Amino acid sequence: MTGPLAGIRIVDLTRVLAGPLCTVLLADQGAEVIKVETLDGDSVRGPVTGSGFSPMFVSANRGKRTLALDLKHPDGHAVLLRLLATADVLVENFRPGTMQRLKLGEPELRSLFPRLIYASITGVGDSGPYVRKRVYDPIIQALSGIADVQADSGNGRPRLVRTVMADKTTAVYAAQAICAALFARERSGEGEHIRLAMLDTMIGFIWPESMTQQTVIGKERSALDPNARPDLVYKTLDGYITVGANSNSEWHGLCQVLNKPNWVDDSRFKTGAARSVNATERITLVGEILGTRTSEHWLPLLDDAEVPCAPVLRRQEVVDNVQVRHNEIIKEFDQPFVGRVRQARPAARFDNRPAAIGGPARRLGEDTQVILQELGYSSEQIDALEAQGTVMRPKPV
Repeated sequence: MTGPLAGIRIVDLTRVLAGPLCTVLLADQGAEVIKVETLDGDSVRGPVTGSGFSPMFVSANRGKRTLALDLKHPDGHAVLLRLLATADVLVENFRPGTMQRLKLGEPELRSLFPRLIYASITGVGDSGPYVRKRVYDPIIQALSGIADVQADSGNGRPRLVRTVMADKTTAVYAAQAICAALFARERSGEGEHIRLAMLDTMIGFIWPESMTQQTVIGKERSALDPNARPDLVYKTLDGYITVGANSNSEWHGLCQVLNKPNWVDDSRFKTGAARSVNATERITLVGEILGTRTSEHWLPLLDDAEVPCAPVLRRQEVVDNVQVRHNEIIKEFDQPFVGRVRQARPAARFDNRPAAIGGPARRLGEDTQVILQELGYSSEQIDALEAQGTVMRPKPV
């Protein structure tokens, strides 16, 4: 690996999405990630009796090595401790209390590995009235205000974002926190326990513009509700575009394109504050005009007038979009047992230590043999561990 995290070893005990996406970001940036799975495998793999490679699993676990291990067995516990002795980071997203029951809690491991970065990802935290809840992305969207942000502007009905936003945002926050802890360790020589809840992440994420009504104490309802207006997706004769005009110059350009010069000095729209107060009326009037022509007609005119705009792409259109292709965002590689697959490359580009997709996802336990040998286990010891059901190696194909 050649990325900026080359030489960092991460033991990944996570499953499903927030944790695996965190560690795949770090793997893309050069870290060696060893995914430790139960003998049944991560639940999002898909049937292990089949390929064991669902599209979600490939996206969240490509470029990692995999070790299939029973952590409840004393010998499995011993294998993990031997592995952690070689590691810089441990990431786990078990329900609170699970790592303690496995005798792998942060205090126990800290006494053994003082330089270890121990990252715990939870749904709502490790204590409190909701701590025993089973938590998935919709629960966090409901509790954090995201569903309210997405509420229907007509009837006020809350709606979920149709992507697992809480998991993916938490993954990015966790990866950043791990990098910060690694940097601090370089200065202090000390490890760190990072605790990150999806609920905490999402409230912080939406706060700057979506919690304006709750920001100034004593004036909680004085700010305009950002939900109380249509969104900025406009229907044209042949599709949808988005158009925004925040500054006065952008608004003047939009008025020019729409052939509405009188709107420039209209008291409803003359200033940014007025346009915000009268947002619903403004957006409705703009939409009525944009609906009379095609996207192909409007977009070049808006670009020439330096008005922010873009086509609203369907997902199948994203891959072939001219800017997406120019940026070379989408990469392809061969995924064993699946075929040719597409993935988005690491978003951050490093000139001196390039980040890159580290390769395909691995079969459950595919690296068990090699990892155990690296840890000093003999072939006979590995055979014995497999025979007693502590580790698993995949069957030859």
